[in-house]
Order: sequence, then structure tokens, then C-alpha cells
Amino acid sequence: MIEKDKKIVIGSDHAGFPIKEVLKSYLTAKGFEVKDYGTYSTESVDYPDFAHKVAADISCGIYDKGLLVCGSGNGICMTANKHKDIRAALCWNAEIAELARLHNNANILCIPGRYVSEKEAEKIMEVFLTTKFEGGRHQNRINKINCN
Repeated sequence: MIEKDKKIVIGSDHAGFPIKEVLKSYLTAKGFEVKDYGTYSTESVDYPDFAHKVAADISCGIYDKGLLVCGSGNGICMTANKHKDIRAALCWNAEIAELARLHNNANILCIPGRYVSEKEAEKIMEVFLTTKFEGGRHQNRINKINCN
């Protein structure tokens, strides 16, 4: 059985599909169990269909972390953040990914598939997965995110 911290749920739209596939292979090679909600091709689809599935699995505790990829990263990130206790972060480089984990305890990494290289996407993913949340004053801020 694979430990929960070695499990991840992923999804993308058609524009994010190529980078999602690269990262899926990367994660599998690193020993992660990957739940892939699709899409499974570059045929046009609607990003909310995939973002909602990934965010729901994290919101209810099935997974601790997720990956979402669309063309700009914006739409898929906005959709995921509609779910309770989701802190999806749009990260276009490793430094942003590190800060998203350190200060915001981000639980979904959103990548702009049309704007990062495969190599950069792998680096962003690595940093996101290995950076630990600092807690402290940052936890106080996170506690203020949810409206209810």
C-alpha cells in the first residue's frame, strides 16, 4: 500500500494535456500513485469538469495534494478554489511554487501548460512536493481564507 503522501490526484483540459502527461510520467517514476481524471487527449474540453473532480477529492480528504493544468492555469485554478479548504496556487516557476507551499500551504498546484517547458514543469512539481508549510503566522492567515 502506498502512503497517503505518495498519492496525488491530477487533471487538465486539452491545452494542459501535454504537460499533464509529462508530469504524470514524472510522478509515477518518483513512486507516486496517480489518480488521473483526464482529459486524455488534446480534443477540446471544458476545464471545470476536471478541476471540480480533483478539488472535490482533496476537499473531502481522499488526497492531500493535486495537480491541475490548463492553457493559462487561471481557469482551472479559479474553479478549484471554489471548493472548501482548497488552496490552489497558479505557479509558473519554482520560486512561486515554493512560496505557495511555505506561506499558503497550497494543496493544488496549477500550471499554465502553454507557458512553461516540460523541464520547468518538472522543477515546479518537485519543489511543490518537497517544500513543507512553515505554519506559525502563515496559519493564522490561512484560517481567514474561508468565508464561513
